[in-house]
Amino acid sequence: MYYIKFIMKNIFFKLIEYLYYLYFIVFLILYLYPGSLIGYFLYGDLSKQPNIIDNPFDTSINHFLSFILLTILAEIYNLKKRQIFTNIYFIFFLSIILEASHYIIPNRAFELYDLFANIAGVLIVFLFKRIVG
Repeated sequence: MYYIKFIMKNIFFKLIEYLYYLYFIVFLILYLYPGSLIGYFLYGDLSKQPNIIDNPFDTSINHFLSFILLTILAEIYNLKKRQIFTNIYFIFFLSIILEASHYIIPNRAFELYDLFANIAGVLIVFLFKRIVG
C-alpha cells in the first residue's frame, strides 16, 4: 500500500512539474509577444486585450490571476524539488522584469497597475504560505 501511495505522489509531482514548465513557457510567450495573442485569437485584433473579470483596473486582473497561478504551481513543485526557476524570489523579480520589458516591446505598454498586480499576485501566495505553513 505504501508503494502505491509513493508512486501516486511521484506522479502528482511530475504532473505539477510538467504543468508548471508548460504554463511558464506559454506565459513568457504571451507576455513578451508584441501585441495580445489572446486578443488576436478571440477578436482578430492584436491591440485588444480581453478582460477575464470586468473590473475598474482594466486588464490588471489578468496579470494578478496569472501570477497567482504561476506562483502556486511553483510552490507546489518546490515541495518536491528546489530549483531557481521555481523560487518565489525569482518569480517576484520576473514579475517586475516582464512588466518593465513592455517599455521596449513594440505594441506593448508599461502600466503601473499591471506591475502592482504582478507583484500582488506573487505576494498573496507568499503571505498565504507564511501564514498557513
